Amino acid sequence: MEGEAAGPTSSDFRKVMSHFATGITVVTSVTAGGQIYGITVNSFASVSLEPLLVVICLDNRLSGFDSFEQGKLFGVSILADDQENVSRYFAQRGLDRSQGTYFKGSTGVPLVAGALATLECEIVNAFPGGDHAIFLGQVKACELRREAETKGALVYFKSRYMRLTDTD
Repeated sequence: MEGEAAGPTSSDFRKVMSHFATGITVVTSVTAGGQIYGITVNSFASVSLEPLLVVICLDNRLSGFDSFEQGKLFGVSILADDQENVSRYFAQRGLDRSQGTYFKGSTGVPLVAGALATLECEIVNAFPGGDHAIFLGQVKACELRREAETKGALVYFKSRYMRLTDTD
């Protein structure tokens, strides 16, 4: 209809959402062929305390998307303030994501060394979300790592990495 305003563009939406500070994680899984896959993710949140549930949102076009879609487990490593290079590494396209500094969690899922905290999750449901998929994971193990005692968090705000430290 004439005079009706057009809806927001993806550029408008990105600009607005850049003003929402998010923590940075690397989410990991293992492909059917046994290869480790890791990707930088800031669309991660807690959902429920009973049962313990988290959510991650992943682009449907990811090269390792099948490892999440067909897999049963994924890991979440919450990055420390000195891990910007880790976040940038796992955000790149076209690299061998099996080459990170990983260790195995109690469920066998790969986790990123040096992270503030880690979670190991079993996928209990997946939902379509436009150009992304929404994975609901039940937390099977979680740990606050010793790095959390001395380091702050890596966050993303206004399209930039920032460090959040405890100033008490």
